[in-house]
Amino acid sequence: MNLKLFIASIWLPTSILKKEIDRVAEVTTGSLDQLLSDFAPEEYNQVLKEEMKGDLENRRKIMSTTHNLRVKLLIEALGYENAVKVGRDALFKAGFQLGLEARKRLGVGDSLQDLIRAARVLYRVLGIEFKIHQSGDDIIMKVEKCSLSQYYTPEACIILSAADEGVVQGLNPNISMIFTQRMTEGPLTCVACISYEN
Repeated sequence: MNLKLFIASIWLPTSILKKEIDRVAEVTTGSLDQLLSDFAPEEYNQVLKEEMKGDLENRRKIMSTTHNLRVKLLIEALGYENAVKVGRDALFKAGFQLGLEARKRLGVGDSLQDLIRAARVLYRVLGIEFKIHQSGDDIIMKVEKCSLSQYYTPEACIILSAADEGVVQGLNPNISMIFTQRMTEGPLTCVACISYEN
């Protein structure tokens, strides 16, 4: 394991955490803004740009409510099914880019352990805690605490969770993840299946 990743997995100063959430917000909101510009230009021109400010929790709230509004407008423009499809495609790509950046910055290797450590670092930024359960080839991630779930609409969570899935593949191109359960739809935990690509 890389020393940078080891140190980051133990401690990061608040200033770095704020910088990281601002970057996540910039990339993900930018992807949604591009979709609105393409599919609902009139609505996009009326959307206010929110400034990321305050402590980490306030930044999470600003980012989430910003996402909620853009997802709502996208659904109004395209209908639910089409909005989810184009939204998830775009957010997966955005997440993949964030994952690639983090892989390089943190020195993430090809092991599952490196991926898990890096995911813990990135999820700390978002106020998310998870556990990994492995049985043979089956790897399940269970999220038991998610700060974003108190702000996200179910529709926004479906689309934005694609960014998480993209981040995982950006961290390690041989590993993929897909959410099968989300807190925003009622369950007490989010569940995602992780698998190695052959």
